Amino acid sequence: MKIETKCLHSGYTPKNGECRNMPIYQSSTYRYDSPEHIGKLFDLAVEGHMYSRISNPTVAMVEAKIADLEGGIGALCTTSGQAASMISVMNIAKAGDNIVASSEIYGGTINLFAVTMKKLGIEVTFVNPEASLKELQKSIKKNTRLVFGETIANPSISVLDIEKFAKLAHDNDIPLIVDNTFATPVLCRPFEYGADIVIHSTTKYMDGHALQIGGVIVDSGKFNWKNGKYPELTEPDPSYHGLSYTESFGDLAYITKARVQLMRDIGAYPQAINAFLLNMGLETLAVRMERYCSNAEKVADFLSKSDKIEFVNYPTVKGNKYGKLAKKYLSKGCSGVISFSIKGDRSNAVRFMNSLKLASNEVHVADIRTCVLHPASATHRQLTDEQLIAAGITPGLIRFSVGLENVDDILEDIEQALANV
Repeated sequence: MKIETKCLHSGYTPKNGECRNMPIYQSSTYRYDSPEHIGKLFDLAVEGHMYSRISNPTVAMVEAKIADLEGGIGALCTTSGQAASMISVMNIAKAGDNIVASSEIYGGTINLFAVTMKKLGIEVTFVNPEASLKELQKSIKKNTRLVFGETIANPSISVLDIEKFAKLAHDNDIPLIVDNTFATPVLCRPFEYGADIVIHSTTKYMDGHALQIGGVIVDSGKFNWKNGKYPELTEPDPSYHGLSYTESFGDLAYITKARVQLMRDIGAYPQAINAFLLNMGLETLAVRMERYCSNAEKVADFLSKSDKIEFVNYPTVKGNKYGKLAKKYLSKGCSGVISFSIKGDRSNAVRFMNSLKLASNEVHVADIRTCVLHPASATHRQLTDEQLIAAGITPGLIRFSVGLENVDDILEDIEQALANV
């Protein structure tokens, strides 16, 4: 099936007389015929749902759909994108290990890596994503366990050279994890360019309606975890009577361990109703992404012609330095998020935002409705000036998430707000 069809049909196929729509299994627990069967579940000897902290039938259907959309072999939904980022790293990195990450990633992820992971003993090395492969290689250490980047960075709207980062990772026998939130599998499938693990904040375009907070980890099943660097996956797990994930689950070793070990202990699994709401968004994802991209291209072009705008970050704008990478990785469009900088100090950006009538000031992005944010005052306010600059954030930078309204209405709103600057 093509991806538009998968959005509607993957994950759940009703049998004769069953519900057309995906059912909601809103239950924390399940009934079994015998203690012996429950024992087999806890030994991971048979498939099934033992407790909704680890798996749930409704959530499992959505996981199967997202895995199919990305071209992976398995997926694990989480309660947020942050949880997906954390679990994807902690699944293969421990105290004393190092990870390498692009400096142009979501501010929340920067805090997660630089503050919380540091407290757990995991060191992060941030690198300039535009650096040459030779320069990037200098960041790799003997204890580096993975490389991390975003397809389209939030909020700088830079485009990751996935193949370059995949080569960096694979030349050193480590996996590449890519946050594909803004692109979604409709616009880019990182596995096709060498990524090994893909994560999403499903809160954004996948949901699209600002109804639920969620995340997901998708496993390509292609990385060789038996290369001697990942004892977590190859050596016996004492909490499962000495089971080895690579021996017992083969290509599914990574995503299985993330579920039955980390999710078991952390408990960041979504409720069935959240998965049901997420699926409603996924069903229209392909249609919505087409409209987002179309509207955003027109808005970016309009902004680039204004003498009150310092610069516009959107790959389709003439002269954008990521235009070439966008043509390679994002041929179907570059999502609906634009960042641009109002000339002058921070007060000009605030005045513009306060003047908007249609677009809402929100700590959100990738909604069906147009919303706007000043990163330096909100999501990235904990970052130092140096970190802000490294992330491509100026005092006047605004993140503008174009919605599905008629584009003429969006443009009129921008025009009247700029008149007040």
